[in-house]
Amino acid sequence: MAPRLRAEHDLLPVELSAIEEQLNSDNRRLTGRNDDHSLVYVLRDEAGRAIGIAAGYSWAGIAELELMWVDEACRGRGHGRKLLDAFVAEAAMRGARRIWVSTHDFQAPDLYEKAGFERTAELAGWPEGHSNIIFCKAIEPQ
Repeated sequence: MAPRLRAEHDLLPVELSAIEEQLNSDNRRLTGRNDDHSLVYVLRDEAGRAIGIAAGYSWAGIAELELMWVDEACRGRGHGRKLLDAFVAEAAMRGARRIWVSTHDFQAPDLYEKAGFERTAELAGWPEGHSNIIFCKAIEPQ
């Protein structure tokens, strides 16, 4: 039977994770690097509710910050910088030499620039009327 292509926009997270793990396994095999690990810091309020997160991974001498968020009611208090600094410090301890992050112009590009990240690309029209900005920060492994 030939493979069938079909839209499955509601694919279960467990199946998507299993497929992603197959890709990661291929990447480990092809590069000889099996040091990939999640890198996540969560900021919680007194009730234990997540009010901020910096989440990504480290692998093969790099780190990528994939998700950075602070609850709107808690912004402007330095929480984003605290999360970012913790992420950068952990990446350095893991031996990362660079950290990559993608953000939009309406999110927090100033946060990354103030933390020493450099713009490496800006993709206009993503979404329409805005830009997606790619930042990189070189760090010294510890």
